[in-house]
Amino acid sequence: MSESPDARSLLSASSQLNLMEMDAIDDKEFDIPQVDTPPTLESILNELEDEEEPFVLEDTCMLNTDNMDAHSCDTSSLASSDSGDPAHLKRKRRTVDLNATVHGSVLRHSLLKGISAQIVSAADKVDAGLPTAITVSGVIAVGTSHGLALVFDTNQALRLCLGTKATGAEFGAVSALSINHDCSRLLCGFAKGQITMWDLASGKLLRTITDAHPPGTAILHVKFTDDPTLAVCNDSGGSVFELAFRRVMGMRSCDSRCLFSGSKGEVCCIEPLRAPPDFRDHPITQYSLLAMASLTKILVIGLKPSLKVWMTFPYSKSDPASVPQLAWQFVPVQKMVNPILAFCKGDTVHFLLVKKEETGTIHVIKQKQLHLSCDIISLSWINSRTLVLVDSHEKLQVVDRPSQEVLETLDLEQVQLVYNSRHFKSLATGGNVSQALALVGEKACYQSVSSYAGQIVYLGTKSAHIMVLRNWRERIDCLLKQEHFVEALSLAWSFHEGTAKAVVGLFGDPLKRKGVVGDKMVEILFQFAEHALKKCPDQGKIQVMEQHFHEVVPVLVDYCLLLKRADLIFNQLYAQLVENMVAKGVFLESLESYIVADRLGHLTTPIMRDLLAHYHGNGMMDSLERCIVHLDVTSLDIQQVVQVCWENQLYDAMIYVFNSGINDYITPMEKLFAVIGPQLRAGRSLKDGEVVMGNKLLVYISCCLAGRAYPLGDIPEDLVVQVKYQVFEFLIRLHSADSLEEEEEEEVFPFIRTLLHFDTREFLNVLAMTFEDFKNDKQALEYQQRIVDILLQVMVDNPDFTPSQVGGLFTFLARQLAKPDNTLFVNRKLFDQVLEFLCCPDDDSRHTERQQVLLELLQVGGVVQFNEGRLLALAEKAKFYQICEFLYEKKHLYDRIIDCYLRDPLRKGEIFSYIHNLLSMPGYSPEEKQTVRDKVLQHIKELVTLDPSKSADLVMFHFAKEVQQIISELQDDQLLFQFLSCLLERREGHHSGTILPQERDLHELLLDLLCRFGPNQLLSFLQTSQHYRLEEAIQITQKYNHNEATAYLLEKKGDVHGAFTVLLETLKEKLSLLTAESDRGADGGEGRQDEEERDSESKLTGVKDSLNDIIVLCHRNSDSLNQQQREALWFPLLETMMASQKLVKGLNDEHTFEVLKELTMKVLNCMSTFISLPAIIQRILKDPVYGKGKLAEIQGLILGMLDTFNYEQTLLETTTSLLNHDLHWSLAHLRAAVTRGLHPRQDYCNICLQQYKRRQDSAEEIIVFSCGHLYHHQCLQQKDSGWGFTSELQQRWSCYKCSSSQGGRGGPSTEPKRGRSTSLAQTRVTSVSHDAGAEAHRKKVFVDATLDLQQEQSWDQLRCLYRGPSRLSILSELSHCHSSDKTGLLFPAQPGTDHFQLKLSPPPLLEE
Repeated sequence: MSESPDARSLLSASSQLNLMEMDAIDDKEFDIPQVDTPPTLESILNELEDEEEPFVLEDTCMLNTDNMDAHSCDTSSLASSDSGDPAHLKRKRRTVDLNATVHGSVLRHSLLKGISAQIVSAADKVDAGLPTAITVSGVIAVGTSHGLALVFDTNQALRLCLGTKATGAEFGAVSALSINHDCSRLLCGFAKGQITMWDLASGKLLRTITDAHPPGTAILHVKFTDDPTLAVCNDSGGSVFELAFRRVMGMRSCDSRCLFSGSKGEVCCIEPLRAPPDFRDHPITQYSLLAMASLTKILVIGLKPSLKVWMTFPYSKSDPASVPQLAWQFVPVQKMVNPILAFCKGDTVHFLLVKKEETGTIHVIKQKQLHLSCDIISLSWINSRTLVLVDSHEKLQVVDRPSQEVLETLDLEQVQLVYNSRHFKSLATGGNVSQALALVGEKACYQSVSSYAGQIVYLGTKSAHIMVLRNWRERIDCLLKQEHFVEALSLAWSFHEGTAKAVVGLFGDPLKRKGVVGDKMVEILFQFAEHALKKCPDQGKIQVMEQHFHEVVPVLVDYCLLLKRADLIFNQLYAQLVENMVAKGVFLESLESYIVADRLGHLTTPIMRDLLAHYHGNGMMDSLERCIVHLDVTSLDIQQVVQVCWENQLYDAMIYVFNSGINDYITPMEKLFAVIGPQLRAGRSLKDGEVVMGNKLLVYISCCLAGRAYPLGDIPEDLVVQVKYQVFEFLIRLHSADSLEEEEEEEVFPFIRTLLHFDTREFLNVLAMTFEDFKNDKQALEYQQRIVDILLQVMVDNPDFTPSQVGGLFTFLARQLAKPDNTLFVNRKLFDQVLEFLCCPDDDSRHTERQQVLLELLQVGGVVQFNEGRLLALAEKAKFYQICEFLYEKKHLYDRIIDCYLRDPLRKGEIFSYIHNLLSMPGYSPEEKQTVRDKVLQHIKELVTLDPSKSADLVMFHFAKEVQQIISELQDDQLLFQFLSCLLERREGHHSGTILPQERDLHELLLDLLCRFGPNQLLSFLQTSQHYRLEEAIQITQKYNHNEATAYLLEKKGDVHGAFTVLLETLKEKLSLLTAESDRGADGGEGRQDEEERDSESKLTGVKDSLNDIIVLCHRNSDSLNQQQREALWFPLLETMMASQKLVKGLNDEHTFEVLKELTMKVLNCMSTFISLPAIIQRILKDPVYGKGKLAEIQGLILGMLDTFNYEQTLLETTTSLLNHDLHWSLAHLRAAVTRGLHPRQDYCNICLQQYKRRQDSAEEIIVFSCGHLYHHQCLQQKDSGWGFTSELQQRWSCYKCSSSQGGRGGPSTEPKRGRSTSLAQTRVTSVSHDAGAEAHRKKVFVDATLDLQQEQSWDQLRCLYRGPSRLSILSELSHCHSSDKTGLLFPAQPGTDHFQLKLSPPPLLEE
């Protein structure tokens, strides 16, 4: 399929230009000649324009639109529109994301120029009318609003104009079209309900059908089936009819049969299953299936052999205005090709697989749904995997069904799609359709879209458009023309791998497909490289140029490697990029990631040379090393690389080159030893770089001995044993190669010696790992023994090695000797020698280190090599207590281990855990545990001294019965105090279940010790402990004169006056000290004034604290005492304070006097709560101190008391006033509420349903409730709605209707549930006859004002609603805070009156 030249020129501008924007059809645009006289209709319709491009129907039954690109709409699709986003360029480097999906432009949208021009010309010049319907098969037919059908061939030439304007005037617009499968017949449906059939070969009218369906309804659809004698039509009444064409005796007729009546639900879309030519013999075709979509469901019926409904499927909920859509397609599923019905209404497309079973029945299987966020108005298959949808915003979406991915979105707004709303509303026949169908018709465009053989035609008001899937090359070329090279490569790779969607033009063998696509990709890669070099900025910052190539070069390399075409990178592409130095640099740097990932293992020699030069020149040595160790060294100049590596300390790379390049594993070791050996021999500390080198050396030796290549991979299998022996030979050399040249004499075995000095432990670990592999290899075992002998020769008796290093060696040896298959021989005398070395050093340095080394040696089995008795003796002598513990543990001498812990200063604290674990855990015999218990009791004093708290824990757990013995052992009282404090604290806390013998004695002993050593904790102990005896405790505290504690105990005993006396004595002592201090201050000089002031302040604080304690005591106990006992407490306190105040006043110490005066007032204020004011004043006046003095002295005192009295009196009066006001307000509102009249809802009784005046002559009582219900008295009595009565007048009623509706009759048991069922104000009315004498007694009203509990609560709530919180309730809350004496002033106290409630009738419930 070739492209015309003008198509090529236009495609290049497709990303900037949208050729679909055609507001009006321009004559010049369509080459329509200008004429003076309008031609006749026939001349226009039969004229073929010179410039018209033909389109040929090929064997594939596809309309060829490749040659119509002069007006193609090559829009840059929305799916790929972000590919040139400048934000992407901010990334440092672009790599290929193989998961990224690029689809490019999937659809080719072309304007059918010839057809469009002739539609417009016909409408403008001969009044053919606007286009209304289109259908495509081997030809294209377009219906118009004036009843004509224009038929075009594959060259867009008008072949036929069917019908006349006269028939158009009679039948209305063409509303539906259908062509049969061999293109011989055309069916036209009309807006006024008629159907015509035309012969497409001759243009003759074969049938005019007027009675196929009810008159007055428009034809919405008419469709041929696969049988040319059978068609179906659907009218605006929602009915579906089968049309069977007959020809008898030369007479053409049409039989009509109703398949679905619109009265059962209106059908607005029908779709018969029509098989393409390849599937005409498919077994499903014999049923002549028809899908119908009503407004509520889908039906699939078979027209043959007899009418049968095969399936119904209701819609999910959707918008009533959504248009139902149906589309059939034959799809390969599980090696079978079967039809799938796609249908939708709204935003969800459902798929139903329809298959014929062997039994002859049809089976319908639901497939995966497709959800889209749009309202679909058109649905078509373009191939078996791809759907094309149009939504209500006229956006076209191409969707891949298997992946449910939207491949492309195009805007169809400029097409100006034709809608079929007029026919759905049946405007030509008076608009007699249902509202539901008219609503769906708003968006219906069924007749404007027609699909055939992979092409979809859309009809606009002035044009026709065709959509075809682009073939794979065209899709790539579209992206290339927009210079989207990365996206083009990504799309091509998806074709190569077979992951692309909607692919056209790639079939058959995958290898051939990959070959064809691969060639195209190579072509793109060269174009991309050329384009990048052209577009590179000539000047500006180097970073901008680098960034430009970072976007390109990695992509080129990536795709070359994906295509397995490394030759392209090294030859053509590199040759292109070398021209630009920046591009060359970026290219060489980008190779690193591929080399390290082992995607690129071999470089050509020129590139390797350039790579070395570039990395070396730019100081990228780490990157260079990473590259070298992954490359095939055959491409390297080994000498050059080794030199560069050695100069730049790239040891990994150097080792790799020697190993892989020339199979030399020893030279790198020699080179590394030559650097670190002399430093270590000289005893100098190594630099950081040399330490790194040493570590690399150890790892390298380890790898060589284990058969692994360094730094990665494995040594070739044929070399593994050889390399191992070479390394051993190297290690056990007597002298290094350089020693002959050096003047000073070298020690033997320099290499082993160097490694031991560098890191003994790690070197021995390397050897240990190597020895693991030696099983049956005799040669290797000889090397093993030789190395061990050398190690012993080098290290034993060598002062250069620390005890830790020597110990490490023997630990290593002990491990080797302990193995079951051990073949090593080590002289036991050497072990004794090491033991002497570790236990009997010349100095005491490194004690811990030596002990740890020996312990490790024993733990790995070294104990086998030693005489245990000698070892124990040496360990004790060297104070190696952990060694002793290890040996005692083996002999089960656990009591001796306790001595070890006690003597070891580092581990003393761990002894408690050890003892606890040993005594708690199973696995130890009772005898062993007993020896440990005896040892603990023997050393208990040391343990308590070490940690009293942990000792107490131990005693609580394991020695509770031996407490008395332990106390007798502890001679020191201070120590005993600490131990007992901890012990009894544990007893009160976690171990409250543990019972200690003679517990009271222990608590009293602790009390005695507290009095001596911890007086500050004394009071808290007495308050928390419950285990002491009161009398004994009082004696102890009195013995040590702890008055506060004594007072607490006396009060606890009940002797309040005793406690008061003790505290008062304390206060008097402190006051006498204070007065004495003031006396001295008056006599003393200026020098000591500051010091005395501080002393005076502390004494004042003591007085205040002491006084507070007494006041609290008096307060606490006054409530339980009578008046006389209260006075006996408070008056002595007052007298004491007043006497001291008098004393200080005479000493001219103003500050102290003021403080004491303040304290005296405090006492007066506190006592006034419990003792009446007259009694206090009387007592003051009787006091000899004040009685004989002047009134002025006690004026302040008395005035203060009078102020208090005035305040309390005012408070009382205000409270009473508020209470009275509240009470008056409540009563006034209540009275107003209960005297309000009741308004019945009805004038009949709610039980008997008769008028409340049943008989005019008889007097009847009626009862009205506040809920509005009215009853006869007798009716209520019969229903037993009265309750709790004593007499008729006091009978209490409940509303029968309300109480029964709430689950039972009113009665005492249902009170709380009744709510409104109980009358809040019940009114009983007596009704009598209209008799003049009885006029005065015509109505009697009785109000029952007694309330039950629920009514009272209702009233309370109502009262709160009226005014918010009552002031009374606030005051009552306040009154609870005061003592009972003060409340007595307000009201006489009544038991149980916590909340003040008025027992009054509440108002009725109001009904408006």
